[in-house]
Amino acid sequence: MKTRLIVAFLVITTNLAVAQEIQTLFGRGGSANGYAAISNKFTTINGHFANMNEVYGGVFINRRWLLGMGFAASTNDIRVPHQYSVNPWQPMTYQYGQGGFMLERVIHSNRSIHLVVNLFSGVGFTAQYHRPQWNEWDNFDDYTTTHDENWFYVLEPGAQMEMNLLRWLRISPGISYRNTYGSNGLGLSDNSLSNWSYNFTVKNWWIWKTAACKT
Repeated sequence: MKTRLIVAFLVITTNLAVAQEIQTLFGRGGSANGYAAISNKFTTINGHFANMNEVYGGVFINRRWLLGMGFAASTNDIRVPHQYSVNPWQPMTYQYGQGGFMLERVIHSNRSIHLVVNLFSGVGFTAQYHRPQWNEWDNFDDYTTTHDENWFYVLEPGAQMEMNLLRWLRISPGISYRNTYGSNGLGLSDNSLSNWSYNFTVKNWWIWKTAACKT
């Protein structure tokens, strides 16, 4: 009787393990304890297009929750309107950045295509600086001084449609809404900083729990 119970238990356990195996578009594999992500975000700041690069990552708990940190910053020339410039005699650029806690909920992570919802909560900042032109990069050190530094709170919920390309590689197009609270930079109210972001994310998984399955 005990032998039958043990065999039945092993069969059930094996079936559950197989049922929870991660599905991918280009292969089969196990699971991971964490991942890192690189994202490019398209948004607007003060009514002007802003390109932002973001990195985040952390530990992945129970194939459901990512707990980690995230950082993002603008990369393009967001020109400061003349009336808000700290130096009207030369063109100034807005710099935007944020960093803080990242929480991500992955729904049915084992499926090849699934939904992800996330929440960023942290500190944001803006500043003005003179962005070097192509013929000014030799004097880059002369243009690194920032002005009108402005700090505030950022809360950004979002969602992604995630695809498992390989055991260790996922891509996730998505959307989020950036809410800022307490901004008082020149020409940068909370309304001018809060807006939708459209993003494309690549995720790299690491620390395997199980070996790759045989084909």
